[in-house]
Amino acid sequence: MLPTQKTPPKTALNDLTILLWGQNKIGKSSWCSHAEGALFLATEAGLNNLDVYQAPITTWDDLLAACKEIAEGKHPYKTIIIDTIDNAYRMCAEHVCAKFKIEHESDLGYGKGYALINNEFYRVLNKLALLPYGLFLISHSQEKEIETRTGKLTRIVPTLPDKARKIVLGMVDIILFCDLEVTTGADGKPVQRRVIRTKPHVNYEAGDRTGRLPEMLDLDFQKFVAAYAAGTSAPTSAPAVPTVPEQPAAAPKSNAAPPRPRVAAATR
Repeated sequence: MLPTQKTPPKTALNDLTILLWGQNKIGKSSWCSHAEGALFLATEAGLNNLDVYQAPITTWDDLLAACKEIAEGKHPYKTIIIDTIDNAYRMCAEHVCAKFKIEHESDLGYGKGYALINNEFYRVLNKLALLPYGLFLISHSQEKEIETRTGKLTRIVPTLPDKARKIVLGMVDIILFCDLEVTTGADGKPVQRRVIRTKPHVNYEAGDRTGRLPEMLDLDFQKFVAAYAAGTSAPTSAPAVPTVPEQPAAAPKSNAAPPRPRVAAATR
């Protein structure tokens, strides 16, 4: 069971699990549609203006059936996109409540309902993430007030419930926050630029386990691919080797006694 060799890092985009989130209508689905062999598991309407392959998902059972077909591998798809993961979690909650014949997850008591929903949600997502396909999860954004040691802080976070958000954030390789960068145009007027942010920040969720992406990119899939490829080909800088200074030539030996060392006065 124990390995004898190290596992090489996966560098193909189709091996990544990515969370792409941000405000409504900023272009998240359009960005994902350019992924290689993209298949949308559409849990909500919103793809009407995109020429994409999509499977409508209205219940958790629909999602399970689609995942089963994907796992069998008899298809040409290389990237699976759940649009949105928020609705998928809601369907999971409805599925568990129907299974145990309860109206709300809190009806089971002692947090059992919440635990069952989160376990089922993690089980399915984890199986999808382990398949040899890229997995893109789309979520919306919301502002949330968070208590810190120094006071309250308004933070922009995905719209998933807290437990589901922690499951997703811990699972994905890259967290991409879609945002608007305001710059000044040539005429002096403000210009909005759609960007994706990739590094952690106190005001929003973002992150890049691969370490290959710059802090900010245009919300353009081809530019993302180019930046990721440039990061993989960039040589890793070797640690600096300390230089040993040349030693001065040894002084000729003398029979005279060496001078007594001077003792510095002690300081408090």
